[in-house]
Amino acid sequence: MKNNKMQAALNEARLAAKAGEVPVGAAIFLSDKLISSAHNETISRSMPDAHAEILAIRKACEVLGDWRLSDCELYVTLEPCAMCTGTIMLAKIKRLYFGAYDAQSGVCGGKIDITRENLFGSNLEVYGGICEKECSELLSDFFSNVRNK
Repeated sequence: MKNNKMQAALNEARLAAKAGEVPVGAAIFLSDKLISSAHNETISRSMPDAHAEILAIRKACEVLGDWRLSDCELYVTLEPCAMCTGTIMLAKIKRLYFGAYDAQSGVCGGKIDITRENLFGSNLEVYGGICEKECSELLSDFFSNVRNK
């Protein structure tokens, strides 16, 4: 089943793959309006924190003129890591929807779940497995191509 909001994140993930970046994309919505989207740029920026979620959150804060994104929803193609989840909670994002679970680095249920700890006074709602097959295939195809080169 297609999820139009997750498709915005998947479009960003495809851009990352074309650029040789790990194909993770993120999109932030306020109500039904897309206010920000981004993809991984760790290689192109030579910055370990240039994850899709971080870049999308920065853009959303600029668009809204506030660091609190309490009425926003974040869609991301891969379960966030600890750094990104901490930033999501600090930004007071209302809901997180992610695609593929990450058994190695995911902290929203894949490896561990820090979202249940009420860190930073966050009331983040988390929903995983959104368009999971499509998100997972994008990642596995990318890494398969990398290994074959």
